[in-house]
Amino acid sequence: MATTSRTVALGALALAATLGLSGCSAGVNGAAGGAPDVAVQPVPAPGLPSQPDKGYESAADGGVALQSSTTERSVIVTGWATILVEDPAAAADSAVDIVTAAGGRVDARSIQAPTEYSAGSASLTLRVPADELDGVIEQLGGLGTVQTVSTNASDVTVAVQDLEARISALRSSIQRLEDLQAQASDIDALIQLETTIADRQGQLESLEAQQRYYDDQIAMSTMTVDLVTKPVVAEPDPDSFWDGIVKGWNALAAFGAGLLVVIGVLLPWLIPLAVIGAIVWIWVAAARSRRRKRAAAAAPPAEAPPTP
Repeated sequence: MATTSRTVALGALALAATLGLSGCSAGVNGAAGGAPDVAVQPVPAPGLPSQPDKGYESAADGGVALQSSTTERSVIVTGWATILVEDPAAAADSAVDIVTAAGGRVDARSIQAPTEYSAGSASLTLRVPADELDGVIEQLGGLGTVQTVSTNASDVTVAVQDLEARISALRSSIQRLEDLQAQASDIDALIQLETTIADRQGQLESLEAQQRYYDDQIAMSTMTVDLVTKPVVAEPDPDSFWDGIVKGWNALAAFGAGLLVVIGVLLPWLIPLAVIGAIVWIWVAAARSRRRKRAAAAAPPAEAPPTP
């Protein structure tokens, strides 16, 4: 009878723990699919003093004393820059060196070689330590002429704090459920507890993955850099007789230069081919000469005409 009472009590405790966690589960399930949507708090511009916290009033002034907010802000900073350079490929290598020296890394890199109709370019997606971003941007500007540069700061403090609270609540819930599991002796109660613990563990892992994502985005700013060259300007068509002569002469000169290049490429091949051709010609000429001599020796001597 005592065993039955203990089993019923444990089952009631497990049910109470499960129902008590339903509110936490609903909140966690809402965040498991991705980063929570939060209102972006205003971020002071670089170089401007931040506004003082006004989260409390002095009790002497008749107000109720409140705890001042001293929580460090969590900010994700992203940036974009377009730089005009002479050689995009070489500038991309220099940009990688700058970022690597600052403790960052390159997440993506693409280079387009110049063609007759388009200029060359390079695009880099860089991850830079947040406290090194300003210095890296300044060094990247030395690669060429900066055309555009911009940065954006998103305050995710509320989302980060919400994740931390949910993770802490889930860990405490899992610990309580595991304590109940250690005391349970009824099979049904054990199965229910194991199912609930597995569900909580899955939710906890999902939230921890989101927390790692936020930590990475906050610690390492993302910088997209486009390295471009001057656009190719198409040569205008001639609009006068003299312009036509000049264009024709330039075309002839270009053809002659191209022909000289072709001759230069073929010349190393023409010399050995000429030697081989001369040997073949000598051999064929000697063979023909021998055939003519044999034919002349085999022919009967011509009879002398009769004397009158």
